[in-house]
Amino acid sequence: MAGSTEDGTTQDTVTAPTRSAWRSVLLVATCTLAMVTNIASSVSASIFLPVIGADLGIAEDQLQWLVSAFSLSSGCLLLLLGRLADLFGRKMFFLLGTAWLAIFSLGCGFAQTSITLYILRGLQGVGPAAFVPACLGILAHTFPPSRARSVAFATFSAGAPVGGALGTQLGALLVQDTRARWRSPFFLFAGMSVLCVLGGIFAIDPDEPTAESDRRVDWIGGFLVTAGVVLILFVLGQGQLAPQGWKTPYIIALLIIGVVLIAAFILWEHRLEKNEGKMRPPLMKLSLWGRAKGRFAVIQIIAFLEWSAFLSWYFWAQVYYEDFVKLTPVHTALRLLSMTITGCLCNVFVMLVISRIDFAVLIAFGTTFTAIAALLFAIIEPSAPYWAYGFPAPIVSVFGADFVFAAGTLFVAKVSLPHEQSLAGGIFQTLTQLGTAFGLAITTIVHNAVGGGGAGNDAPLKAYHAAQWTAFGMAVLCTLLAVGFLRGVGIVGVDERKPDLEPQQDESAPTGRDTNTK
Repeated sequence: MAGSTEDGTTQDTVTAPTRSAWRSVLLVATCTLAMVTNIASSVSASIFLPVIGADLGIAEDQLQWLVSAFSLSSGCLLLLLGRLADLFGRKMFFLLGTAWLAIFSLGCGFAQTSITLYILRGLQGVGPAAFVPACLGILAHTFPPSRARSVAFATFSAGAPVGGALGTQLGALLVQDTRARWRSPFFLFAGMSVLCVLGGIFAIDPDEPTAESDRRVDWIGGFLVTAGVVLILFVLGQGQLAPQGWKTPYIIALLIIGVVLIAAFILWEHRLEKNEGKMRPPLMKLSLWGRAKGRFAVIQIIAFLEWSAFLSWYFWAQVYYEDFVKLTPVHTALRLLSMTITGCLCNVFVMLVISRIDFAVLIAFGTTFTAIAALLFAIIEPSAPYWAYGFPAPIVSVFGADFVFAAGTLFVAKVSLPHEQSLAGGIFQTLTQLGTAFGLAITTIVHNAVGGGGAGNDAPLKAYHAAQWTAFGMAVLCTLLAVGFLRGVGIVGVDERKPDLEPQQDESAPTGRDTNTK
């Protein structure tokens, strides 16, 4: 339900069902395990691509599709499936998504041909697109604004670094030391998904009817945004690999079509919202982006740029170690292992301070640290000791991603109405996916431009430096946006240690009346 304050501010007044402490812990653990499984499934394939290629006879230039197929299907369906979860039940979509991931992970493990594996990897990514937005909606609905909500969101966010470590480190060990080799990680992820299904059955509360009276689905909007995001993600991922690079005719054509489809989606959503009551409800109300005086849009842009910067830094750091310094993949992984530990600690930090530190300060602080990581690799010297550049950079790099995700999803949940929680989470996740593809595409263009035009033995190093300078610029832009536009949000967590104080007016909550809430 949505209630109104004296000044007309609409606030989330959903009364969460009474539940035991163990069920709450099990629910958070289940959602976190789902996030771990999602990230591990996404990143693990990149570790054993050469092994799959040798086993199934896949050409080297085609191996990347095993990673891209998962990201494409997962990223393009987040918005649509998030909206459907809000309408028809978040628990149902969580169970369907985790079961789907289990089935197709198992299928990947038994695949015998490259074509079969490509198709199954694409279908595998549909599962996370269904359950990740549902998880955010479930956590927001189950835990009203409180310290418990902060703990739940921070714990869920910690699933990302844990999943990254599990997918890379454990995935590499399974491939190396088990008889099934590259099939073993897929079997592991199938088992983890089954655990998520079982946990969801017992821990997640039954779905309640939506507060919206009109449950018709905006299928036209769903098609436009899904097709547009698919084409844009494809172009960003394949532009450099096309026969003529970004000048390849089909790359240019698909980019134009993708942008046109997104523009058409925006115009269509505007028309539906303008004619609300006469036409079916929009997939995404454009007014959602104006929430909290436009700060909802700002945090989405920051998420986009932060993931552009962070994943670009991470990718080019790996390339630098393996291609320039000539380290083995194992030694490279060890040099970057501190990211996982720091990532978990960052989420614990957010959990402890989110009710005491201003939102803008937290975001600006985190994105600045990501910028520092990129700066260290932008000026790194191969002759310098590891402790000078290589040691501190992975430690500080994750601050931005973890602070933006944990605090950002809390803020998004706070300014969204009860029936919008999974949709809003889907928007956030979609922007991070687009940001990842955008950052890698832009930094690759810069890297190739500098490396291709350089001469001498220092040309590759200058190219790596240039890519990291680009990531540095993206992270700095995040900090400037946080400082310039997030001031005034205040604290997004709730400090339950001060029950005697009067609650402060929440200017970040949705304003105005929502005709679909009761």
